[in-house]
This record gives sequence, structure tokens and C-alpha cells, in this order.
Amino acid sequence: MFNPFFKNHGPIKISEIIKLLNININNKYEDKEIQDIKDLSSANNNDITFFHSKKYKDVAKNTKASFCLTIDALKTFLPKSCLALVVENVLVSTSKITSIFYPDSINDNFDDNIISISDTNFKDKVSFGENVLIGKNVSIGNNCKIGHNTIIEKNVIIGDDCSIGSNSIIRNTLVKNNVRILDNCVIGKHGFGFFPIKNKNLRYPHIGIVLIEDNCEIGCSATIDRGSMSNTIIGKNTYLDNQIHIAHNVKIGENSIIAGQVGIAGSSIIGNNVKIGGQAGISGHLKIGNNVEIGGGSGVIRDIPDNTKVMGYPAKNIREFLRVNK
Repeated sequence: MFNPFFKNHGPIKISEIIKLLNININNKYEDKEIQDIKDLSSANNNDITFFHSKKYKDVAKNTKASFCLTIDALKTFLPKSCLALVVENVLVSTSKITSIFYPDSINDNFDDNIISISDTNFKDKVSFGENVLIGKNVSIGNNCKIGHNTIIEKNVIIGDDCSIGSNSIIRNTLVKNNVRILDNCVIGKHGFGFFPIKNKNLRYPHIGIVLIEDNCEIGCSATIDRGSMSNTIIGKNTYLDNQIHIAHNVKIGENSIIAGQVGIAGSSIIGNNVKIGGQAGISGHLKIGNNVEIGGGSGVIRDIPDNTKVMGYPAKNIREFLRVNK
């Protein structure tokens, strides 16, 4: 299960879904129960998924979902086993359905059930500073340290030999072993997902978590948003510098180094052994290959293949950049 924290309120009959979205389908499906809503690649039989961009057509062709929210122009890419539910706005419809399955994931208010670590079973197990607070459903491994004024809110699992700095807030996060999270970090909060509708902003539920693999370091004042429909992942032995923002659903591979003030927009995938210079920006829904080097201050707006060095805006092969900017 990709999300161990938010409760799934399914199954939900497809008749309820089509009524909410004001669409019509063959009557023979109306009593069918839907277990969950998932992305194209992780959905199984009796799940509903969504398909909003031709960029994901190859994934859509192989989805195992029974139903898919999509537009008329994309429905032909779906397998025969997946019934297209044609809607006007796929992401808005997905948000509405996700809210039914996971109503607790919409709001992201502060945890009002926290208590002092001195009043928990961790007091004799963890080395901690002043004013450390712990929420419900928290697990902390052996030989861990937590700095002053840090709040470990609900739904956090921390492995062995981890160090959490001062003034940090962590929720909805799984931290593996030997991870260092420095001061002033915010990890596991709701991502920046909403849709403007008639002078209002519809909040998109974020039902994923943040997963930080073994031997990582997260620099001071980093912000890592939890995933929306999948998890935000920081791969093994990856180091993040100070003041970095990692948006929802971003997946960073192993052994990568990212310098200060880098921003990575939602759902981009970063490969292994990637180096990103300071103040670079990476747009959303991109794929950055393995062994890529991105120069500082670059703006990446297209996919980058393996073993490539790029720089500039828009980021281009570094030889071309240097030739043009002699």
C-alpha cells in the first residue's frame, strides 16, 4: 500500500460517482463497486484512475483500472478492459472523487493532539532538546536525536540512527535509517494543488506521503510536499542543500546532489547520480535521466536524457550554451 496513513472510505458504487460528475454510462455498470482511486500505473481491477495528458498515453495503454476519468480525445488510448468516463475537466473530477475516498486528506490543519515527548514512551529512547512535541501514530527508531522546538506530528515513522534538527515540522512521512534532517524543515505538508473555479480555488486532496530513503541529508529550511496520487520520494544517499523545495509526487533517485534554492515542480522524476546547481528550476511532469548535470541558475522545461550536461534557460546542452555565451 503506497499510503499507510489516510483511511480509504471505499468501496463506492460507480453510480454515486457518475451522479456526482453528472455523466452517463451503460446501466449494467451502475452497481459495480470501486475500491480505490489511483494513478494509471498503480491502479488495479475495481479501481478508478485518471488520464489527462497525451504525455501519459503509453502508461494509459497498460492500466489495469476498471474505469478512467478522461476527455474524449484521449479515451482511445485506454485498453478495452478500462471504461472511459468522459468529463469536461479531468483533474477537477479527480479531485472530487478523491475527496469521497479520502475526506481526511483535504485539509491540512495543525495537529491538535500533540503532546510533549517527555510524556511519551520515547523519553528514555530518544535524545531530544527543549519543547519537542509528538503526535499520534508516530514511531521513532533507535539512537535518534531531535532538536529544540521540533514537532513530529501525526503519521510519521522514523528509522534508526536519524538526526532531526531544531524548529522542524514533519508529518505524513516515512524516514528510513541514518537520515539527517537539518533545522527549519517542513516535510509532509499538503502540496500546492488547486484549481480555480468561478472565483474560487478547489483544493486537491493529497493522499500520498513523503518517503526519505536511507543515508539522505535534507538541508536547512527545505520544504518537501507529500504526494497527491503517489508518494514524494527522496532516494538513497541523496543530499539536498539549504532552502530547496520539492513539490508533490516528485521522485529523486539515488546518489544525487542538489544545491541550494533549487525548486522542482510537481510530478517530475529525477534519475540516479544527478547533480543540480544552485537556484536551478525544474518544471513539472518532466523526466531527468541518470547521470545528468544541470548548471546553476538553469531553467529546465523539457525532459533530459541520460548522461547529459545542460545549462541556461531554457536549459540546453552545455557545449551549445558555452558556444552561444562566449
